[in-house]
Amino acid sequence: MSRDSAFTAVFEPVQAPTTFEETVERLGTAIRLGILGAGTRLPPERDLADQLGISRSTLRQAITTLVQSGHLESVRGRGGGTFVVPEPPLAEGVAGPLPDDWHEIYDTRVAIECGSAMLAAERADPDTLALMRESVQRMDAAVEFDDYRRGDIRFHIAVAQATGVGRLVSLMTEVQGEISELIAHIAHPNEVLTHSNAEHQRIIEALERRDGPRAVRLLRRHLEGTEHILAGLMR
Repeated sequence: MSRDSAFTAVFEPVQAPTTFEETVERLGTAIRLGILGAGTRLPPERDLADQLGISRSTLRQAITTLVQSGHLESVRGRGGGTFVVPEPPLAEGVAGPLPDDWHEIYDTRVAIECGSAMLAAERADPDTLALMRESVQRMDAAVEFDDYRRGDIRFHIAVAQATGVGRLVSLMTEVQGEISELIAHIAHPNEVLTHSNAEHQRIIEALERRDGPRAVRLLRRHLEGTEHILAGLMR
């Protein structure tokens, strides 16, 4: 699977009957996760509508919604088009308590990520391992948490990419979007982020050695920290 498979998944045909809602959700999630990075120009309207398998009117409605929500901006004139804003939001609706189903979201993440890690240990190639290492480097260099989080997202999506299963990449992208909404409730001390990124490096080493059981153990322990903090917020 190519290094850009997560990007490609964004532009797969949208399924009826909720084409408008799914288009807004898919593009909005891709922007928040950094798959469509700041400043990215969307393809021309006709091309994008064809790629997504939707009408141009539905696409216009979705783009208008994302402009109004602060994800996209429209630029007129030569060199114009529709662009991802310079500082897109990483999460939405973070005010208020955690959602009641937060534990179900977390459990879904565990199932997808641990299953992906087992397959990735069998199938990871140099390109996907390099993508994971690039993500770790980005997190090491991050000054702001949003930049760290986007590197974190790319790391976990890269694990799914390493399986070669497009559906897992889509599921991982979806659950990362939901997890971002939960993580926005949590404080992020530098010491915790440094420790977390060291765990990412150990996961890469296990995948490179084709040690699936160790990769799963490391990943499961890696995810437990978030669960404990979220559980503490509910008490």
